[in-house]
Amino acid sequence: MKQFDIITETDARTIDIGATVELRAGGHVTPLAQDTLAARRVTVVRAGSHDPTLPADLAPVTDIKRVAIGSDHTGLAIKSALVSYLRGRGVAVVDLGTNSTDPVDYPDIAGAVARSVARRESDAGIAIDGAGIGSAIAANKVRGVRAALCLNETMARYSREHNGANVLTLGVTLINGPDAATRIVEMWMGTPMREARYIRRLLKIRRLEDAFSRE
Repeated sequence: MKQFDIITETDARTIDIGATVELRAGGHVTPLAQDTLAARRVTVVRAGSHDPTLPADLAPVTDIKRVAIGSDHTGLAIKSALVSYLRGRGVAVVDLGTNSTDPVDYPDIAGAVARSVARRESDAGIAIDGAGIGSAIAANKVRGVRAALCLNETMARYSREHNGANVLTLGVTLINGPDAATRIVEMWMGTPMREARYIRRLLKIRRLEDAFSRE
C-alpha cells in the first residue's frame, strides 16, 4: 500500500481510481486534495489502522472476477444490461435466471445468488426484483451473506466501504433504468473495504450469526 506524509492535489491526481493509500502518523491531506480523492474514490487510511489479527475472509473480495446475478420477472432488462456490462469488463457472470416474463418468486432467485457467494463459487452477487427489499431480506438469511439494497452510487460506496456488502440488491421501480443500475454496480464493485475499524464490525456480525445458530 502506498504511503504518504502529506497528500497534495497533485498527489491525489496520480493515485489510481478506487485505490487505498496510507497516511503516516502526523500526516495530513490538503483541502483541495480531499475533493480530488473523493472524486477518484480513493480511500485514505491512517497508519496503524490495519489489524492483522482479523480473519482474512471477513472483508468482501476486492478484485471481483466472478459475479452471480439473478432477477425475478420484473428485472429482465436490467439484468441483461448488467450481464453485458460485466462481461464487457472481463468479469465471469453466472446468470441464475429468470429468463422469462413468467412470474417467479424473488426468494428463490435471491437465495440462489446468496448461496453462490456464501459457497465462494462467486466473488459477489447481484439480485434484482421490483423494489430490491425482498431480495435483500432473503439473501441475508444465508449465513455469511451481507446483502445491501442500493438506490444510488453513494449507497453503493457506503455498503461496500463501511458495511462490507458481498451481495447487491436492486429495485427496478426505484432506480432510473439500466444506465443507473450500471453506475451503481460500477461504484459498488470498484469500492474496497480496507479499514480495520470497519472490518472489525463484520466480526461482530459473524459472532451474532454464531450466537443465533447455537440458540
